[in-house]
Amino acid sequence: MRVAVAGTFGPIHDGHRALFRRALERGDEGVLVALTSDEFARGKRERPVPDFVDRRERLREEIDALDEWGRDVEIRELHDEHGIASTEPTLDALVVSPETAHEIADINAERVRRNLAPMAGFVVPFVRADDGERISSTRLVAGEIDEHGELSAEEQPPSDEVPGDDSDDDAADA
Repeated sequence: MRVAVAGTFGPIHDGHRALFRRALERGDEGVLVALTSDEFARGKRERPVPDFVDRRERLREEIDALDEWGRDVEIRELHDEHGIASTEPTLDALVVSPETAHEIADINAERVRRNLAPMAGFVVPFVRADDGERISSTRLVAGEIDEHGELSAEEQPPSDEVPGDDSDDDAADA
């Protein structure tokens, strides 16, 4: 099966790694990673996005580190939302997050319109940060979490506070 995964992937975090891992697991006939162009990535975001060349280099490092199967991995520049997924005839499946799962139907409708076979969809659950919220590049860039979802020092409750502990209040009343 030839599998695709797409995104901006900058900066990379454990949520992205989960997507890459699933694509590599399933992509025994190859993996196509569609990496958004600088123009496409920056056009819809207010946060800073690393340059394409830097993101591609970091992506290659991540894929190489995760690829225990020795998959054939191709990285292509993505210029529009469904471009590669809706036009590449060799793709069998698309790996997505819950955030983009609804797009599989639109992509498959476009593929059928082009006389291409529809693709299977593999939805990878969100990876959660320590606070229970999903890990995202936006949160990472904002300094809320690190790439593994650990809260930054500013986001963590003070370590001397124990929820439900009223011992200091009792001492003040004595």
